[in-house]
Amino acid sequence: MSDLRVVVVGTSCSGKTTLARRIASACRLPHVELDALHWLPGWTERPLPEFRAAVAQATAGDQWVVDGNYSKARAIYWPRLTDVVWLNLAFPLVFWRALTRTYRRAITRQELFGGNYETFGRALFDRDSILWWVITSHRRRQREFQALFQETGALAFRLHEIRKDQEAERVVGRLRGMTTEAA
Repeated sequence: MSDLRVVVVGTSCSGKTTLARRIASACRLPHVELDALHWLPGWTERPLPEFRAAVAQATAGDQWVVDGNYSKARAIYWPRLTDVVWLNLAFPLVFWRALTRTYRRAITRQELFGGNYETFGRALFDRDSILWWVITSHRRRQREFQALFQETGALAFRLHEIRKDQEAERVVGRLRGMTTEAA
């Protein structure tokens, strides 16, 4: 089996974790969710040295799928990437996902990383609202990723840009093929 080290990036609520899980399952690789390593109970950020150590440990192997945008950990695993999957989706779709996901999680009291929960109050009225974050960061994040991929041209990874949901299955199949060709 070929070594495959993939990161799935995109704006908040674009579907990074869902797609990373699909890729990990299809390719039979470990999945690393950066949010789960980053957040402690009470929506407290893990101290940077601990977070970076956890990321280093989780990505020490030769095969994995990471999801998340934490630039403060990027230097740990990006130099070893084989593939980047960029969910570059339109704002209306991403906002709809944020809205429906937040509603579903708040209603069902779905436990998230670090034992945290989303609530309507946090989503609608908190200064750290995920909905407000999506509104204010979507365009900026797209520009940041575009610039990042231009400046990291020296790094040897394949870039898979997804602009529409229908393209995701093709990327999953392509990555699955890379793991089976070398087997």
